[in-house]
Amino acid sequence: MFHNEKSLAETLNGYLGAVPIQIILILVIAIILNTAVKISISRFVKGAIKRTNDKAPQYKRIADNTVELSAMVMQQRTVQRVKAIGQLLSSASALIIWTVAIMSVLSILGFNVGPLLASAGVAGVALGFGAQTLIKDFLAGIFIILEDQYGVGDVVDLGPAIGTVEEVDLRVTRLRDMGGVVWYVRNGEILRVANRSQGWTVATVDVPVAYDEDLEKVRVVIDRVGKEMLDDPAFAGMLLGAPQYAGVEQVAGDAIFVRIVAKTAPDQPTQTAREIREKIKGAFDKAGIRVPVLARPFPTSSGMPPNSPTQR
Repeated sequence: MFHNEKSLAETLNGYLGAVPIQIILILVIAIILNTAVKISISRFVKGAIKRTNDKAPQYKRIADNTVELSAMVMQQRTVQRVKAIGQLLSSASALIIWTVAIMSVLSILGFNVGPLLASAGVAGVALGFGAQTLIKDFLAGIFIILEDQYGVGDVVDLGPAIGTVEEVDLRVTRLRDMGGVVWYVRNGEILRVANRSQGWTVATVDVPVAYDEDLEKVRVVIDRVGKEMLDDPAFAGMLLGAPQYAGVEQVAGDAIFVRIVAKTAPDQPTQTAREIREKIKGAFDKAGIRVPVLARPFPTSSGMPPNSPTQR
């Protein structure tokens, strides 16, 4: 009986010690470990997204405080950043796991891994010196993703180019400017980022009124129009706060320029300003508020105003 158990143990050790079995075990362990890591990362990403969505407000426009508004709107960008981090962690873990697995298989097959690792280290140092720019771009790309400096669809100013981001890779960022030109900007060369699409922005409108108009009446009309626009479902995806009377911006001749400001969605300041001007014009007409005629000479075919000294 004891002899049979010993023979079975020796047989099992013989099988496990066989080279093909060891290689298969290493590959199976690598596959299981890689799958487990991917599942863990996927669960982490889904959990983070769920927590973010639970915290996100149902209506963003309920916040009047700028800090509170920024915090709530920026929560939505967390989803995009968590997905990017998840992809990055998944790729990095797969690379590490399979590198270790391949090295273990080579060792079992009789290859001396020591000199190979030493050679790889020397080659890595040489490649590092020769590819400093590439490494710099990769590191900058990783931090751009982790820090959520910008994402696809954002309107950004990267210094050499201004436009809408179409793709963010680890090495380059691709964006398209207002003229339709596609720019490829190396991440390592980006020294500063002006993101015009994060959180919220401000639409500013300057409206001239007659010099002798009652400014309190003007303020009441503007604030009423702002409240009506905020309550209008047509502007639900545009306004994050009611347009408000900010005060007198300029006094010039027969006109007083009053400023109207409104918090708006990042990609809607221009359209919001147009809508505000249209609503204010109609409200001023009903309230009898006069807008002065501002004299603006029209250029002639030569590009000079009429009756200018060069035209006489």
